[in-house]
Amino acid sequence: MTMLDDRQTAAPWPTAYPQGYAVVDVETTGLARDDRIISAAVYRLDALGNVEDHWYTLVNPERDPGPVWIHGLTSDVLEGAPLFPEVAEELSARLADRVLVAHNAAFDWSMIAREYARASVVAPVEQRLCTIALAKELRLPLPNHKLASLAAHFGVVQQQAHHALDDARVLAEAFRPSLHAAARGGVRLPLLECRPLTEWSDSPVTPRVGYQPSRQPNSWRPSRKRPACPYPNPGRYEKEKPLQQGMRVAFSGDTSIDRELLEDRAIEAGLHVATSVSRLTSLLVTNDPDAATSKTQKAKSFGTPILEESAFTHLLRDVAPAAGAVLPQQAPPPSPEGIAPSEGTASSE
Repeated sequence: MTMLDDRQTAAPWPTAYPQGYAVVDVETTGLARDDRIISAAVYRLDALGNVEDHWYTLVNPERDPGPVWIHGLTSDVLEGAPLFPEVAEELSARLADRVLVAHNAAFDWSMIAREYARASVVAPVEQRLCTIALAKELRLPLPNHKLASLAAHFGVVQQQAHHALDDARVLAEAFRPSLHAAARGGVRLPLLECRPLTEWSDSPVTPRVGYQPSRQPNSWRPSRKRPACPYPNPGRYEKEKPLQQGMRVAFSGDTSIDRELLEDRAIEAGLHVATSVSRLTSLLVTNDPDAATSKTQKAKSFGTPILEESAFTHLLRDVAPAAGAVLPQQAPPPSPEGIAPSEGTASSE
């Protein structure tokens, strides 16, 4: 394959495309609503996907750092880091007037929106773009939709996975050729609206240590009617495949994450939370599959897949977009295009 010049496109650059992007990655203490951001990185890109500058910061979560074996950030490292309200202004400057781009953008946006809500500030983000959804629109021949697979497709070398700055760099390098492929093929970018949180409880959070039952005093905002899932049910969950938006998920028994929070996380990822198990249920989440509850018994009788909570929350970080309309055949994706490291302003932690 011949390396393509950045200025070469099969058609004029789409005027409807955004004028700038903020490629974002955050590392967090976990996946629930009470979890916190512990590091954040932003690569600002121009309309063509070229790097303008980048920024990185640690954030003191004011609680235990969660899975240190994944992100490598210990309490000692984070102790002297700024609190989120102290970095919110700088982060806002990086996000303002740009489309937020992230890999599994629903997760990164939800964590950012919650931090802004806690700080009583509104995030200056109106739209987001998920690179998983874009890869599907482009029909990229990926074995799965992990960041590592997207990086390998475009020849981008990961240096330190689960480090916010390196993950943001990798995504920025993979996003530019994806953006150019979309422009050449006349693909409409899968932009989604970002709605800030307007309600939040200021009640202190007790750090979770090990397993806790879900039925504990609730310090969160009042229960509300959940919106209907906008995606069709794609069927049952299949082992070693990602969850897909629209899947019907039921929960049974106690969970280490408060049940309401776990259900909210599933809904934010595009899943349908069911109150009972039927033949249409895609999977049942329970930490006690041998319990003689009506849900587990029905799941077994229907052959419904059963997952433990830890496996389910891991899969929540990489939910596949709902199957959309079949696109016309696209031109082959461009050959790997590197982005030179930015020499723009970079903030240290």
